[in-house]
Amino acid sequence: MASVSETVQNDSGVWDTRVQQFHGGQDWRFLDNFVEDFSVTTNALGTPKAALEAAKEAVNTCHHYPPADQEPAKTSLAQFIWPDDYSVNHGRLLLGNGASELIDLVTRSAPLGTWKPGPWDVQYKEYERSAETNGRAILQPQDTTPANLTCIVNPCNPTGDYKNIIELKHWIDDNVADGGFVIQNFFYFGILKDESMQPWLSPDFRADSLTSQNEFIAMLYQTRRISVYIIHSWTKIWSCTGLRLGSVVCPTLAHCEVLKKLQVPWSVNSPALAFLNEVVKDAAYMEQTWELTSKWRAEIIERLKPLSDSIAQAMNDEEFAWKFYGKSFLSWIWIDTKSKSIADQVVFRARAAGVPVRSGSPGYNRPTYIRVAVREPSKVDVLMDALRAFELEEEE
Repeated sequence: MASVSETVQNDSGVWDTRVQQFHGGQDWRFLDNFVEDFSVTTNALGTPKAALEAAKEAVNTCHHYPPADQEPAKTSLAQFIWPDDYSVNHGRLLLGNGASELIDLVTRSAPLGTWKPGPWDVQYKEYERSAETNGRAILQPQDTTPANLTCIVNPCNPTGDYKNIIELKHWIDDNVADGGFVIQNFFYFGILKDESMQPWLSPDFRADSLTSQNEFIAMLYQTRRISVYIIHSWTKIWSCTGLRLGSVVCPTLAHCEVLKKLQVPWSVNSPALAFLNEVVKDAAYMEQTWELTSKWRAEIIERLKPLSDSIAQAMNDEEFAWKFYGKSFLSWIWIDTKSKSIADQVVFRARAAGVPVRSGSPGYNRPTYIRVAVREPSKVDVLMDALRAFELEEEE
């Protein structure tokens, strides 16, 4: 039996974990029998076809520089985020080379101090990596000490926790202190809010997003000097992680100008901009996402429950029944298998069958957990066949 550490070691040429943050999505390159990647939280529908064709066509212009103003893609995204008043907010929007670049830009723009995740016990690790790299003191979520920079991933990846807009605003009011430092000509006490998985919520996702709360964000800055940045990685919802597309909505125009000064020119390439300009028009893709994701997610859980039950029965202990976490609309399931050995075996068997899942051990330090992406039923069949062999072995 190969352990998770051995699985990660297979990717050692990809991630130098001494200086880089481990991330899923690399196994497929090393599998001769690759079928589907269950280790990443991308859309189960795959890449939108019209947008993909637009990106391919843009390769023909690779002998030209991309537009320095990121247009017309930036305006198209602004119209997608704010259909009714995009022109008012357009100037506070900046595109980036995935969310990772923008996370680092905002972190570097703040003066040195403390960093804290909130309110979940574990979340996407790129924020913490950037904070550590920039010399920040790291506070734990349960620490009541006010932090200079607070990062909220909502919905939380990997746990699947979610605060609606009312709960989120209350949390910010109650947990972020007044105060700050002077940067350029404005005070800074920052909140980074990651909404990368929020568009999966429903057709009404915009109303439950901080992007709809212009007055609240302006009030926080004007009265308490709290700066709120809203970051999206668009590579998950539109399944284009290789193109690298992210955006940040800054609290004011002045904040956005600071980021522009730090940002490397042309960080978003021509195919990515062309893809973005086209994909925001694909309403049918979004409708299908909202229709199928929750349905397929529920089906995967129902198919995994018999395996969980058989393991608990074999252990003669109901405490070994798996726990499934996360909101029903999300593109993944966070699962506590209650045993590091069992989690390791699931990860190993899935990878061996060409359908890798994400171990909770590397990066998240949750060795009994696995994360399984939502995928269409025929691909789930392959995963279940791999785990069925594990189930039969347990019964023997």
